[in-house]
Amino acid sequence: MRYIEDDLTNKTILITGGAGFIGSNLALYFQENHPAAKIVVLDSFRSGETLSNGNLKSFGHFKNLIGFRGEIISGDINDKDLLLDLEINYKFDYIFHEAAISDTTALEQDLMIKTNVNAYKDLLDLAVAHDANMIYASSAATYGNAESPQRVGREAPNNVYGFSKLSMDNLSRQYMETSDISIVGLRYFNVYGAGEYFKNSTASMILQFGHQLLSGKNPRLFENSDKILRDFIYVGDIIQANIKAMKPKESGIYNVGTGKARSFQDIVDILQKELGTSFECEYIPNPFIGSYQFHTEADITTTKEALGYEPAYEMEDGIKAYVGEIKRIYESEVK
Repeated sequence: MRYIEDDLTNKTILITGGAGFIGSNLALYFQENHPAAKIVVLDSFRSGETLSNGNLKSFGHFKNLIGFRGEIISGDINDKDLLLDLEINYKFDYIFHEAAISDTTALEQDLMIKTNVNAYKDLLDLAVAHDANMIYASSAATYGNAESPQRVGREAPNNVYGFSKLSMDNLSRQYMETSDISIVGLRYFNVYGAGEYFKNSTASMILQFGHQLLSGKNPRLFENSDKILRDFIYVGDIIQANIKAMKPKESGIYNVGTGKARSFQDIVDILQKELGTSFECEYIPNPFIGSYQFHTEADITTTKEALGYEPAYEMEDGIKAYVGEIKRIYESEVK
């Protein structure tokens, strides 16, 4: 499905974090729907390097890009020589910035700020130099435990990841005032869909519950999971928002969710229906009470107005579209 009718022939698009979850979906979207555009993927790709919490520093994986025929650059956005090379030897029309330290449990505040904030400023300078529109990944983590529905301007981040994304948004507003390029920040809520498996333990509970069920295990949920609500959004709607952000009515920071909160119990019930299973749920105490969001719901009023965004997938639709990939990943990577 094409979300804009613009002819992108001879346009050059940079996607940072292009071997990650969202970035790879964007790269493949452009290849399929705008084959005359030149797509450049930049990703640090994964190595054995881990953060202090034991999680990988980079989740980028070549398997997310199987079938992609554009240019691929392995590199770190913190590398100023690399960014200078991009400025001198390329001419970008659009930059989709998805690269980040995205682990919300990461404790390395220095690395988080350096990667998510300082390197983003360098990329903004690149966008200005190239007169390229910037579309970047912000996050619902900027809201912390703010009351629902979450609205731009009511931020209260409770971890350094959320703080770094809010800092990106504040920096973006400064550039909006002083530059002529379009800048759009998209605050993703709980995203799920193809390409997330290589996020390992940070992949969505939709994928994790799906694999529990396929392995014949009873799904394990926190107690009162029918009262723990999140705005879960299918990756297809994330791609729609990114593409429509190429031509916004105005620069700004916008929520990208469905505008509806659904429970973890809903996830398991829908998955059981789609997979044809009927395992009994096991309920365990929630060890994160006090530091856990019990309700997220995106206010997407301004997103609809400025971007023409309209979510196309209810959770039932998203899981139905995703279940074939959940099975494929289980057979090829898990089983």
